[in-house]
Amino acid sequence: MSMPRPKSVLSSLRPALPILIGASVMLSMAMGLRQSLGIFVPPLTRDIGISVGDFTIAVAIQNLAWGALQPFVGALAVRIGFRPLMVGGSLLFVAGLVLLATAHGLLSIVLGAGVAIGAALAATGTAIAMSVASRAVSPRLRSTVLGVVSAAGSLGSLLAAPIGQAASQTWGWRMGAVTFVILALVMLPTAWMAGKVDGASAPAAPSGTDDRSAGQALGSALRHVPFVVMTLAYAVCGMQLIFLTTHLPTYLDVCGMDPMLSAEALSLIGGFNVLGSLFFGWAGGRFNKLLLLGTIYVLRSLGFIWYFHVLPTPGSTLVFAGIMGFLWLGVAPLMQGWVAQTFGLRWQAMISGIAFFSHQLGSFAGAFGGGLLYDLSQNYDVAWRVGAAMGIIVGTIQIVFAFMAEARFPRLAT
Repeated sequence: MSMPRPKSVLSSLRPALPILIGASVMLSMAMGLRQSLGIFVPPLTRDIGISVGDFTIAVAIQNLAWGALQPFVGALAVRIGFRPLMVGGSLLFVAGLVLLATAHGLLSIVLGAGVAIGAALAATGTAIAMSVASRAVSPRLRSTVLGVVSAAGSLGSLLAAPIGQAASQTWGWRMGAVTFVILALVMLPTAWMAGKVDGASAPAAPSGTDDRSAGQALGSALRHVPFVVMTLAYAVCGMQLIFLTTHLPTYLDVCGMDPMLSAEALSLIGGFNVLGSLFFGWAGGRFNKLLLLGTIYVLRSLGFIWYFHVLPTPGSTLVFAGIMGFLWLGVAPLMQGWVAQTFGLRWQAMISGIAFFSHQLGSFAGAFGGGLLYDLSQNYDVAWRVGAAMGIIVGTIQIVFAFMAEARFPRLAT
């Protein structure tokens, strides 16, 4: 297959650029701020007198709210459009960070960092941003563009983690949270820009898919065995990622490392995630997407085993962060691209939202379970071993089903 000429690619993308830029920046801020909340755990818990396990209740509720609401928000986007959802979600994100910055007890943290930010992410996170990008470009460019938008989701942590950590160390964690509020305000105009997709027609909509009801589309997905396998494996993906973003700063603090190292590690994860997302977006247009997903899960688990089995050093921590970053959000263009090509565009946000709910159940387990195990044993030994073992198991199963999917289970979209 010949590659499209750069000039023709740019010509095809030009009408969609405002939409893609808006979706990318909105996603970058939403994911970057959310992934960097862990830097506040050590000073916040000491200041207001709660345990690490208490804080991770809020993070767990955030992930559960995000996942539970995602399918409904995806279905609602078909009814009322993307712009009202994304702008409203951005406002709610800002409100949640304000509650966190002014918190004096666990309830405010749960309502702010938990419920409000979780609900906001359902309207500003990966599923909605990817659905917007899918509608804005042609199928031949879709996988690559999804990789680019996914890569943008990491750039926020490059900015948020070091700025928040520097402000926290200089003026206290509350001022660090205030800097997050200021950064979150950028989401409002960019969400409005991305909302232009409501007036654009989805190119090359698959035939036989756009006339189905939400119930019919959902039923066809739940009867599709490769989708069910991918959805269950996605839970372990969520467990591994949230364990790192929530507990890595505390793990390094317990090991006596410089607090800035955790911000540097989260920032490096964001930087390498750009490369990984671009690579897997490109690879997803050329190779079996489900096979690539399974490979990511296995490689992440091997990274866990290498890093956590000995005490960390600054060098090993940064190398580990780079490896995890490359394998981070590359799952998003693969999963979203596979859903779009298998089930069509109209209900993409809803169907991928079902898979994402599974992801967030895993995130709930990674955040809350990791905090609970830490409180019980004062170390993370059991938690990382469970995450690594489950990643190898589900990754292997995903790889096996990747070879079966194309031959035995047909696509439901043309």
